[in-house]
Amino acid sequence: MAPISIADLVAALPSEDSWGPSSSADNMLNGVPYAPFSKGDKLGRMADWTAESKTGDRQGRQQYNRNFRDQQVYGAGSTSLFTVQAAEDESSFSVVDNTRTSTKRTFGRGGGTVFRGRGGQRGGTAGPRGGARGGFQRAGGGRGQGDRSYDSRGNRGGRGGRRFGWRDYDKPQRTREPSVNVRPEWQMLEEVDFNRLSKLNLEAPEGEDLDSYGFLHYYDRSYDRPPVKNAERRLQALERAAYNVTTSQDPVIHELAEKDQATVFVTSDILSMLMCATRSVYSWDIVISHQGNKIFFDKRPGASMDLVSVNENAQDAPLEISEASGKQEQINTPGALAMEATFINHNFALQTVTESDEAKISFAQPNPFYNEAEETEPLASKGYKYRRFDISLERDEEPLQLIVRTEVDAVMKSPTGGPDQQLIVKALNEFDSKAIGSGGALDWRSKLVSQRGAVIATEMKNNSCKLARWTTQAILAQADGMKLGFVSRANPRSAAAHIILGVVGYKPREFAAQMNLNLGNGWGIVRTIVDRIRGLDADEPADALKKYVLIKDPNRSVLRLYSVPATTFEEDDEAEIEEKNEDDDEEKDE
Repeated sequence: MAPISIADLVAALPSEDSWGPSSSADNMLNGVPYAPFSKGDKLGRMADWTAESKTGDRQGRQQYNRNFRDQQVYGAGSTSLFTVQAAEDESSFSVVDNTRTSTKRTFGRGGGTVFRGRGGQRGGTAGPRGGARGGFQRAGGGRGQGDRSYDSRGNRGGRGGRRFGWRDYDKPQRTREPSVNVRPEWQMLEEVDFNRLSKLNLEAPEGEDLDSYGFLHYYDRSYDRPPVKNAERRLQALERAAYNVTTSQDPVIHELAEKDQATVFVTSDILSMLMCATRSVYSWDIVISHQGNKIFFDKRPGASMDLVSVNENAQDAPLEISEASGKQEQINTPGALAMEATFINHNFALQTVTESDEAKISFAQPNPFYNEAEETEPLASKGYKYRRFDISLERDEEPLQLIVRTEVDAVMKSPTGGPDQQLIVKALNEFDSKAIGSGGALDWRSKLVSQRGAVIATEMKNNSCKLARWTTQAILAQADGMKLGFVSRANPRSAAAHIILGVVGYKPREFAAQMNLNLGNGWGIVRTIVDRIRGLDADEPADALKKYVLIKDPNRSVLRLYSVPATTFEEDDEAEIEEKNEDDDEEKDE
């Protein structure tokens, strides 16, 4: 086949009268070709002589900001007809969009990315755990009222404050261990999240006293006065016999159960944990036994709820053992802080009373757990009040009664001359205001007197679950007042010595209102779990023993109910009894 010449191609082009592209002569202006218009060109500004040249002070880098946003070189949207590119010339290469874009997320004012703190809510609203739970910032410029931003602790962002999300976006998710390991033979029956639990409600019943045991010493009111400088009061370690017996091992509860005084039996520390479940973060578990028409709520020996947590609800909670590296961090782990807080609470309640056999209030019955023939330590000031609550509904055919063993720690003369007031005595502890896990707490030594409200508000946020439990226990016991002590370390790097900085008194129901504590929601949770247990065993024989375990997930706001064999945890009880007997034998040999 013969090659096709250029003349043949030109002859094959369509004529001027036909449809199609115009001839090359139409693109000539005085014999010089010109570049066609581009549809993307903006003709509003033909030339700008004030623009910075490429040979200016920026050394070839043209400045780009908002003033140059709509400047565009005329004809830049079209392929230039004059440019002749040399082979392998990379210096003339350019991407389509020459504007510099940043891949970093923006923070502070004008930031368009919204971040939330862990478990936070938008807007920094107060959640069920109290305090500001996270927040969000508004995008856009300006310095007016609408441009304020708040970080995940409720602090002001922007100038002079911690900007929202700073170093929080890449924070690793902490993985906590469960309070009890789920065994393969356990069967999960139900899983309920806290959002559903927070919607429950039952009108709080008025309890009645059935019987009282123990005695109470009078509270030393000198602790209410601010401490004198250079005369600090040291926390003392006192040897006193105190008991925290679980429900099924309480002889008084066994006697009441045999008399069919109620259907549900529980202690105040277990019941308060259940009623304040939606505020909890750490894992805990409750053992539920159902036999016949009786339901017992128990705790395992050495359970986590026996310990007093520290900064459980703080945004930056104390580091776990696996995350702690230095010696100073080892004493600030959740387990070490819980042991320290439990020791402080036990001794603080004993130290703040005036021990006198002549001036004390004795209840109707002696302490049911103290045996004078075997015990060598003197008995601690403690009163046990067994109270009954009616949690029935209108649709119930038979009344549903609940008996709870409540506790009070001291008694105080009424300032108005009325009857003596029964008190709950607890203590908050400060470990190190500058350490990780302090939750932004103020320095108590310098701020407790001048900014007491701010200190208490921070504690309400960081220890919402603990304070809610103490308040619930005071209301269940029908106590007249609460005494909250503020105890700090003598040296932040050592947990051996502590100093009492002050004591604050509250009325339980007024303190519950300040914390936004809804007792009706707590009673609704209790009644829902009781109904669930009774519904599961409706078809079982009356004398059959059924056992369940209610566990709070360590990393999620979820409660799970498991059905377990009836012999679960009995081996642990036997091992504990054998270990206790061995320890007693060793003490006798010494």
